[in-house]
Amino acid sequence: MKIYKFWLVGLVFLISCTDAQTKKNQQAFADLPKPKANEKVATFAGGCFWALAEGMSELKGVDKVVSGYSGGNTRNPTYEEVCSDNTGHAESVQVYYNPDVISYSQLAEAFFYAHDPTTVNRQGPDEGEDYRSVAFYRNAEEKKVLEEVMAKVNAAHHYIDKIVTQVEPFKVFYPAENYHQGYYRLNPNSGYIQGVSTPKVLKLRKSMNALIKPEFKDKI
Repeated sequence: MKIYKFWLVGLVFLISCTDAQTKKNQQAFADLPKPKANEKVATFAGGCFWALAEGMSELKGVDKVVSGYSGGNTRNPTYEEVCSDNTGHAESVQVYYNPDVISYSQLAEAFFYAHDPTTVNRQGPDEGEDYRSVAFYRNAEEKKVLEEVMAKVNAAHHYIDKIVTQVEPFKVFYPAENYHQGYYRLNPNSGYIQGVSTPKVLKLRKSMNALIKPEFKDKI
């Protein structure tokens, strides 16, 4: 449940804030890097960004993944505001990738395998508009690719139900607080990570085995 996850985040936050500087660093928002000359950027939302960020970062050709918020109207939202379901934003990830190594189509396919795209405003125990499944496109070609990949996954009957992922034009992405960046690897013993996030990451590793970076293949 959302309350359970929110409670866990708050607990980790309180435990780690042992001094004023640590608290200040965790409340600060992450920087949003500009893509390098050989990079492109893609933005997706598929439930809790902790698992999605980790899964996408394990793909060959992905250089960096930033957790944040997209799809809403509130400017520079905080995690607490997004969790209130009053901002319109969804927990999202911005993926910086090398198109010479991994294509947008492959990224899109990984996205659909990294979460359950058949549930509306829900991912497992997490409920709310902020957990909805959304793929944000930046041009007509990306929109076409997303629609083709969705049709491909549906035709393969990878899921019993049809995909309900929203396909929307990209508007803006706000990076989340620092403590959300790399959260999966920094908190391996968290009950939420072990019970909710890890199954998603393992699912992506198995589904996209050929594109998983070598250092993660032995963990499938």
